Amino acid sequence: MLTGRQKRFLRAQAHHLNPIFQVGKGGVNDNLIRHIEEALEVRELIKVTVLNNSGEDRNDVGRQLAEGAGAELVQVIGRVIVLYKESRERKTIELP
Repeated sequence: MLTGRQKRFLRAQAHHLNPIFQVGKGGVNDNLIRHIEEALEVRELIKVTVLNNSGEDRNDVGRQLAEGAGAELVQVIGRVIVLYKESRERKTIELP
C-alpha cells in the first residue's frame, strides 16, 4: 500500500509519460492484464487510457487492472489511469 507522499511522488513522475495501453469496448481481459504486467516489470510506472467507446466506469477499470496485474493504482484522472509496480529485476524508481 502506497502512502500519500509516495503517490504524490509517483504522480509527478508519471506526468510526462505517454499512455502505452488503451482499454476500448473489449474491456479488461486476461491478454491486456498480461501485457500490462510485462510492461510494469520493465517500466514500473505506466499510463493506460480508457477510450470513450468503453462502456465501463474508469474507476472500475483502474481497480480491475491493478488487481489483475498485482499493481498499485496511483491515480485515475479523466480517462487516464496510472499504475505502479516495483520491478523485481529492473528497479529504477526509489520511493520516498
